[in-house]
Amino acid sequence: MEFVKCLGRPEEFYNLLRFQMGGRRKVIPKMDQDSLSSSLKTCYKYLNQTSRSFAAVIEALDGEMRHAVCIFYLVLRALDTLEDDMTISVEKKVPLLHNFHSYLYEPDWRYMDSKEKDRQVLEDFPTYCHYVAGLVGIGLSRLFSASELEDPLVGEDVECANSMGLFLQKTNIIRDYLEDQREGREFWPQEVWSKYVKKLGDFAKPQNIDLAVKCLNELITNALHHIPDVITYLSRLRNQSVFNFCAIPQVMAIATLAACYNNQQVFKGVVKIRKGQAVTLMMDATNMPAVKAIIYQYMEEIYHRIPSSDPSSGKTRQIIYTIRTQNLPNCQLISRSHYSPIYLSFVVLLAALSWQYLSTLSQVTEDYVQTGEH
Repeated sequence: MEFVKCLGRPEEFYNLLRFQMGGRRKVIPKMDQDSLSSSLKTCYKYLNQTSRSFAAVIEALDGEMRHAVCIFYLVLRALDTLEDDMTISVEKKVPLLHNFHSYLYEPDWRYMDSKEKDRQVLEDFPTYCHYVAGLVGIGLSRLFSASELEDPLVGEDVECANSMGLFLQKTNIIRDYLEDQREGREFWPQEVWSKYVKKLGDFAKPQNIDLAVKCLNELITNALHHIPDVITYLSRLRNQSVFNFCAIPQVMAIATLAACYNNQQVFKGVVKIRKGQAVTLMMDATNMPAVKAIIYQYMEEIYHRIPSSDPSSGKTRQIIYTIRTQNLPNCQLISRSHYSPIYLSFVVLLAALSWQYLSTLSQVTEDYVQTGEH
């Protein structure tokens, strides 16, 4: 089914085919599970149960760095789960968060007091995003620098590291509006949505769809302001596995925002990028010029869909102009594989003919066998 969806997009079809035939291991090498201790095997089991997408890029990191990031991710994911539980009162939640580090050394510790979901409004959006995502970016950056896989500047530039986390977090919050509403969670910032409706849930009503899209576009415009920092951060990386680990989620987020921009479907269902599109991003986002080309591509998509009547249209055009004109700093990872449209079209045609040939051969063989049985 995924191949059929890509037939009109030669590059996606080619990359999906290449990915399925072993190209995945060039971007995300398979980790040797047999060499792990039993405790590390348990950690990676939980990692894959928690997030298969992040597990893939974490497992592709070099050496001991992958184990450090694996444990770092699991601990912070547990903290995030506790923080996001709207059923825990603030009076109870704050001491739990402060003492959480001590619970890591208590194998039998569990938190089992969650109750039925109660809807609560997030009052401080920037601070929330900083603590649940920005600090993750800062912590990872310090790990990269401490390991000497990356220069000290990567860990020292808190602003860029913070933006790396905030951009991913804001993208998830924007995309997951409907899912969060159904689960009783509200993460969209009240200072933005209150300009348009009295209650955040009102955006799901058909009569409010125009207001909902205007709010959506304003939030996406806000998230785009992190992209210059993302470009600066990625341009400083010199280790290939660290670059892939950082760049792949960022380009996925950029593609997701482009799919969500001015899109009513955010309030009606799920907005996802195509699998062939995701694979293409993974295969391409292995060096800085390629990443910047991807960013430019999706900025152009958004730019050409900006409604002239949108209240945020001027700000959206301005940040896209800033991203377009940002100079690319000197970077270590600069090579990029390129396949011309003619070549890709030939590959697609060859694959289609091969598929037709194999299907015909299979049918002829089946008819022959049935004839023989009779």
